[in-house]
Amino acid sequence: MNARPRLVYILPNLFTAASIFTGIVSIVKASQGRFEAAAWLIFLSLVFDGLDGRVARLTHTSSRFGVEFDSLADVVAFGTAPAMLLFFQLGRDYGRLGVLVAALFVVFGAIRLARFNVTNAENDPNVFIGLPIPTAAVFVATMSLLVLEHPALTAIGGVLLALALVAALLMVSNIRYPSFKKIDLRRPMMLKTLVVLTLVASTIYLFPAEGLATVIGAYVLYGPLRALRLPRRRVGRG
Repeated sequence: MNARPRLVYILPNLFTAASIFTGIVSIVKASQGRFEAAAWLIFLSLVFDGLDGRVARLTHTSSRFGVEFDSLADVVAFGTAPAMLLFFQLGRDYGRLGVLVAALFVVFGAIRLARFNVTNAENDPNVFIGLPIPTAAVFVATMSLLVLEHPALTAIGGVLLALALVAALLMVSNIRYPSFKKIDLRRPMMLKTLVVLTLVASTIYLFPAEGLATVIGAYVLYGPLRALRLPRRRVGRG
């Protein structure tokens, strides 16, 4: 009689395990020089990461174990995997600097996850404090795809490493990012959202690397730009 509930409890954790597995395969592909496959596998990990939480909520099987397991999975899939992709594709040409950037990406990602777990109940569900680690991982994966699409970018590998380091620092910052957990889907907003998503999807279809870079880059920049604008508004109102 209890077999079925136990199987339902396992289901979301299977998606979490799939995220870890995909992250490990991404690391292997990166070490073999198959950077495009490694980058897309990080995106696949993102899909599994999104499914585990949604399945847990739909089946009412959320648990403390699932939360901790998900965090450990994120360290592998969105910390170690993108860091290794970054190192094998660009970082190893810069010696210790490349190693340092890759290591800091993982360390700051782990700090970001630990802080999120500790303060999650206290934070506004509509915002993230610091750049989410999956977004930082996708940012690195998108840079990888851009380099593959435009090999001339390898000439500015140091700049790309610096951008990855900035993303790592944003993870442990107090800059706020929208979470999109509570999107207003009333009829006026639904139409606008549909139009925007259609245009974004069309751009990504035509120019996958460039389209993804534009979308992810805009989100990454949104937090710092918003943080710079808010003090000015407060000064103006004061």
